[in-house]
Amino acid sequence: MTIPRPGPDPDDPWRRPDSGEGSPSGPPAERTPAPADASQPSSPDSSVPVAASDVAGSSGGGGGYSGPPPTTAPPPGWRPPVHLQPAPPRQLPGQDMIALDAQEQRAQRVTWAVGAIAGAVLVVLTCLLCTRLLF
Repeated sequence: MTIPRPGPDPDDPWRRPDSGEGSPSGPPAERTPAPADASQPSSPDSSVPVAASDVAGSSGGGGGYSGPPPTTAPPPGWRPPVHLQPAPPRQLPGQDMIALDAQEQRAQRVTWAVGAIAGAVLVVLTCLLCTRLLF
């Protein structure tokens, strides 16, 4: 169960403004359908309701939304000419896989050694703290 909070409704910023005629969308008799656009198919099972296509018409601002402007293809030579061609990518030097494996093994041994030394120091410190607390 939701308890209403005092103050303005949180959905107020998303509501349509009042048109001043009593209801936000006006009475159904005042609605005028938007002019049919040749780019949009008009079928009886269209998913766009009449009220949604007449958003601007309900506020008295004109004939409604007539759809997006038509698109035209750009002219054939609209791109600027290319004068400089980039150089082809260079070849990377070859890799010595045996040397890479050896370096990786050495790095792993160093990591294990540092971890073992740190672990031994922590064990010694823990033993010292425990003996100090006990005695």
